[in-house]
Amino acid sequence: MPLRNKIRPHAPADRPSPQSRSISARSRTVPASALSTWGAARLALTAFFAVDGLLFAAWVVRIPDIRNQVSASHGALGLALLCVSAGAVATMPVVSRLCLRYGSRPITVASLALLAVAVPLPAHTHSVPALGGVLLLFGAGYGGANVAMNSAAVEIVSELGRPVMPSFHAGYSLGGLLGAGAGGLLAGTLTAAQWLAAAGLLGLVVTALAGAALLRSPAARPVGTASAASSSSFSARGGTRGAGRVLVLLLGLTAFCTAYGEGAIADWTTVHLTDDVRAGAQAAAAGYVAYALAMTTGRIGGTWLSVRLGQHRVMLLGGFTAAAGMLLAALAPLVPLALAGFVLVGLGLANLFPLAIAQAGAVGGPRGVALASTLGYGGMLIGPPVIGFLADATSLPLALTTVAVAATAAALLPLAVRRR
Repeated sequence: MPLRNKIRPHAPADRPSPQSRSISARSRTVPASALSTWGAARLALTAFFAVDGLLFAAWVVRIPDIRNQVSASHGALGLALLCVSAGAVATMPVVSRLCLRYGSRPITVASLALLAVAVPLPAHTHSVPALGGVLLLFGAGYGGANVAMNSAAVEIVSELGRPVMPSFHAGYSLGGLLGAGAGGLLAGTLTAAQWLAAAGLLGLVVTALAGAALLRSPAARPVGTASAASSSSFSARGGTRGAGRVLVLLLGLTAFCTAYGEGAIADWTTVHLTDDVRAGAQAAAAGYVAYALAMTTGRIGGTWLSVRLGQHRVMLLGGFTAAAGMLLAALAPLVPLALAGFVLVGLGLANLFPLAIAQAGAVGGPRGVALASTLGYGGMLIGPPVIGFLADATSLPLALTTVAVAATAAALLPLAVRRR
């Protein structure tokens, strides 16, 4: 079926974003014989997203073992874990420049290889400073991979002519679920060193296989840079470089608000269900699982929704759904109601981050992806401690309602982007 037939239904329903304008203009010139090749590139890049999520989850589930190994207090462990964020934030702007110079695909392969090599290293440290040092390397690989992968994804989205960015992030969610599930099941069988070494080896194998397929694919024209397509898109919008930066900043703030909720829920769901809703251990664990599964499901259906409703409507409805779900999860006195709330949060937040990153990349190229990703990562960083401070000052349920506020902001910010 011609691509224009798939795109046309959502055009009247929503004003096209910068990304969709670029996609529509370019998809008409795409040779039909090349679509299968870009489909292969899409599959290969999805594998990169999946292994990225798997490697991060593989490390997270063995943090308690590494903490015991290095004899770290809670405070010392927190400082060591900050090195992951420091490495990621420091690397992201550098990787954006490397993507512009060498292309996003080879940088994706290199970043994932670095991440796979770094994953086993924490299991071989025996002091907090040594752990912090290897986590800087881990964070560099993780941050670099996220910028490079999303930049490559923005280009493939443009070549395919469909808003498929959520499907890439669905791969990340599925990889994370697989890494966390397998890591938990094998915790009594494999030591931390054995498990992380196996995860790193798997990461290198997937990187080699998927990398070969990705690098064999025809090069896609950069999006959102000084290319002709980008220039014409900006001219049609009456935009300037300054306006483009404002757009990227607004989209980055959308990612920030979304990631604030993701970080807060990852760290506080189980505590809230246990202490405030009086759930048992299994029901408390089910809260985060329900949220993660809902997010994965929402991302799998994200492309379908974006085509039919338009990306801005998906983001608007998603933000409001997440806000309503968080209020229910935070304030409901019964476990089933709280679990239902977390499901709504997962469904609502699912597509906000990937669509924000996709549109930032369409406007600003790899630099736009880097800025929006850095802001998003900042939201994930400050979410858990802010919730903790507010919980000490008031109560945890009241503190968690700030996630609803952030989700509402994430719903409304795309409206400002659309007006510009």
